[in-house]
Parts: sequence; structure tokens; C-alpha cells
Amino acid sequence: MRVGVPKEVAPESRVAAVPEVLAKFKRAGLELLVESGAGEASGFSDEDYREKGASVGTREEALACPIVLAVEPPATESLSKDSILICMPDPLGQAPRIAELARQGVTCFAMELMPRISRAQSMDVLSSMANVAGYKAVLLAAAQLPKLFPLMMTAAGTVRPAKVFILGAGVAGLQAIATARRLGAIVEGYDIRSDTKEQVESLGARFVEFDLGIGDMQDEGGYAKELTDEQKTLQAKLMAEAIQSSDCVITTAQVPGRKAPLLIPAEVVEGMKPGSVIVDMAADSGGNCALSEPGQEVVAHGVTIIGTSNLPGTVSQSCSTLYANNLITFLAELVDDEGQPNLDMENEVIAGPLACHQGEVTHSRILEILS
Repeated sequence: MRVGVPKEVAPESRVAAVPEVLAKFKRAGLELLVESGAGEASGFSDEDYREKGASVGTREEALACPIVLAVEPPATESLSKDSILICMPDPLGQAPRIAELARQGVTCFAMELMPRISRAQSMDVLSSMANVAGYKAVLLAAAQLPKLFPLMMTAAGTVRPAKVFILGAGVAGLQAIATARRLGAIVEGYDIRSDTKEQVESLGARFVEFDLGIGDMQDEGGYAKELTDEQKTLQAKLMAEAIQSSDCVITTAQVPGRKAPLLIPAEVVEGMKPGSVIVDMAADSGGNCALSEPGQEVVAHGVTIIGTSNLPGTVSQSCSTLYANNLITFLAELVDDEGQPNLDMENEVIAGPLACHQGEVTHSRILEILS
């Protein structure tokens, strides 16, 4: 079975397969055909792919393969009917895109929908990308903040460490906490899911607790539930003091398929110390800060607000490698010993991320959004 990897459309710089994983494709009975130039933005040349046994061809040839791997979904009309597309199409935020793929007769696996179970951890693309994003967000903050992160004692005097507040203790937030601690900052973390306290504290940060008068705020998929308007108002009020006493705030709170919750209103930014930095990792989905702009740096009231956009794409070589490993592990589940696709709906790793098949949208959450 031939697997095609098209070149992503700018500004996306990642690629769905990298040379070092090609041996795994061969073991799975799969042949890889990569569009010429597909890996260039991530530092992989056509010759790198050829040396590892892949074919290099045109875009049309890559998209004509029975299985197509991508980061962003290619234009629907360029895909063959009955082809299998495996990518990150943002199925809950861009549900009509899935409906169009279904109308085209494409079978699409949306990797963002991979169930969060132990057996699927090696295929969890969201966690892979969030880990890198959390790390990179701290580097952006450290580069922008006009003071050092670590305590530094010199003959010229002592430099006090920066205070960093991380909002959200999911994969990205925990990586941000760990990175900020490694850089020597004083770190506090907050999440509406109280069971994350132990994880935050295990990384050397202080867990900030706000009583919102609610119980468990984690859904069955392991994500934070959305707060009511009243809970959001109380949460913002209780957080304002912690935010305004920090030098740097990194926000990671997102709800799949919904606008990101507003955690930092404009008036809270106004009360922050001049020179403070906010890194809003949810800027692309509406923003946790009222003043953030996707992909932009905004200065308001002396505070620099960095609205991140596709942080994993800024570390494209590492993220492409992680993503490629996620995909080949999934393909090993999808294909049989002869390398032929086997859509076993009893296998939750296969059924979970299946977004559309045989002309129909198949995932209940996508259908709910479309209706």
C-alpha cells in the first residue's frame, strides 16, 4: 500500500513524515511517496527521503495515494474518492470541513479525536504538540521579559527571580511549569481541576486554589469542562490579584470546539506591573486575554501580550518528528499484515478518531456541531 505525503501550504511548516521513521513504514508493509520539497521547511531534503527508501514525486502523485498523511487537510477536490486522509483538521472547530470531506467520499481520521486512553498515548498528537508549545511559550516569555527568570547572586548585587503564573495544568501548562522552573523562576500554577494540584506541586510550583463552589471540573475525556458565566466571573475576580502580582502570565486554557474562556479582562491587564508579559496560548481560539491578537505582540498599559499562533510550527523539525511517530504508530493499528487498511470499528483507537467514512460524517460530536 502506497502512502502519500503532500507539502503543506504556508505558513504551516511541519511535515507528516520524516526520514528517520521510514523504517517503521516498511515494517508495516507501506511505501512512502513524498511530494518534492515537502520536508524543506522542517530541514529535510528530498535526498534525505530517498536515502531512507521513500519515493519523491509530484503533488498530484502524493494526493493520489490510497492513504494520505498531512498536518492540515489538503484541498478537498484534490483528494481521490475512497482515499484515506489522516491529519489534524480541527474537527470540532471546523466541522463543515469534515462534512465536505464526507461529500467528496474521503475517509478522514482526525487525530485530535484520538481517545485519551493508555493504549493510545503514543498516538496522541495533541499531547505531542502541546508539550512543545508549553516549552516554547516560556522561551518567548523569558526573551520578552525585561528581567531574568532565575535568582542571580553577583558581586554587583542580587537579582531576584521572576514570578511566573501558569493558567491551566494540562499537557502544555505542565510543560510550561517545568520549563519555567528549570529556568529558575518562582512558579505558580492554577487549574479548575483540583486533581492537577499534585502534578503542579511535583514540578516544584505552588498550586493556587480558588473556591468556585463546584465539584469535579474534568470531563470523561480528561479535558476541563466549560465554566458557567457566573463561575467565570468569580474565577476572574479571584485570579486578578495573583495575575497582577506576577511578572509573567502564561495562559493555556482551551475547550475543544468552543471559544477559549476569558481569564484576563482588559482591566486586569491595566493593573499589572509595567514590563510584565502575558503569553496567550489560546489566542487562535478566541484568547484567554481580552487584548491578545493571534500571531501578534500587543503592548497595552506597559504590558506585552504575545498572542501565539501555531507554536508547534515554530519548532517544525522536532514537531514533525513527534507527529510522524504518532502517525506511524496509528497506521500500524489501521493496516493489516499485508499493509491493507482494516477499519475495525471494535477497535476504539480506530473508531475514536474516525470523522467521516463512506460519504457520511461518523463522529457524534461533529454531527452535534453540524446540527
